[in-house]
Amino acid sequence: MKKNRKFNIIYEDSDIIVIDKPAGMLSVSTDRQSENTAYRFVNDYLRSKHGRVWIVHRLDRDTSGVLLFAKSEKIKLKLQENWDSMAVQRGYTAVVEGKVKAPERRITSWLKQTKTLFVYSSQKENDGKLAITSYKRLQTSKSYSLLEIALETGRKNQIRVHMKDIGHPIAGDKKYGAATNPLRRTALHASVLVIKHPTTGEEMSFESAVPACFTKMFKEITPK
Repeated sequence: MKKNRKFNIIYEDSDIIVIDKPAGMLSVSTDRQSENTAYRFVNDYLRSKHGRVWIVHRLDRDTSGVLLFAKSEKIKLKLQENWDSMAVQRGYTAVVEGKVKAPERRITSWLKQTKTLFVYSSQKENDGKLAITSYKRLQTSKSYSLLEIALETGRKNQIRVHMKDIGHPIAGDKKYGAATNPLRRTALHASVLVIKHPTTGEEMSFESAVPACFTKMFKEITPK
């Protein structure tokens, strides 16, 4: 992994650049914030090499981990237009509130969004965008559970909504029901992204280590 001043570079070639985005950094600018963004920092880095960057997908401000950018509009469009087939695996790690009883589970719903941009689930078939999330329980403590999460679809706020739906909101995620904030951030991390390279077709895996603050919460582990 190459190190840069504002972010770590996991991988870079002539078509794509993959970074390890820290928590607290926006993926792209908003009306309120245009400076401290991953897009801005990566674009500045590539500009020094006479290049530029295009957005492919996004992570929420508090979500850390693997974030992919394209180095041309052609590559960006190819990835975005074929994302469901080219993004082979999207894995996350989360600390959620409470003891999760089921060791693993597949959650399905249809997601909708209010005018205030709040995303919620419908169990009525085709009433919104289909969202499928799977998890495996890794560890538990008295108050929290550490989960490995896999996305089968990539909807806005999908993991956050589905964790709320099963009664175990992500720690620190007040918007979607969390009552506690032990890490002073939303405890969600994009740990794995496996894609088919947009030019070569080669399957490539990019990983970001689970933040130490996540695992430190489980020094006293209860039996599964």
